[in-house]
Amino acid sequence: MNKIRTYFQESYHELVHKVSWPTWQELQSSTMIVLVATVIITLIVWGMDALSNVVLTQYYKLF
Repeated sequence: MNKIRTYFQESYHELVHKVSWPTWQELQSSTMIVLVATVIITLIVWGMDALSNVVLTQYYKLF
C-alpha cells in the first residue's frame, strides 16, 4: 500500500512542479492547427470515397 501512495505523491509532485503547461494562447493556437488539419484530412478522405464510388459504379455498369 505504501508503494501506491508514493506513486501518487510523486506523480502529483511531477505534474505540479516539473511539467511545463502551455499558455492559454499556445493552447488556442494548437487547437486551431488540429481543427484545420482535421477538416483538411476529412475532405481528402471524402473526396477519395466519392471518386472511388464513381469509378466503381461505372465499372459495375459494364457487367
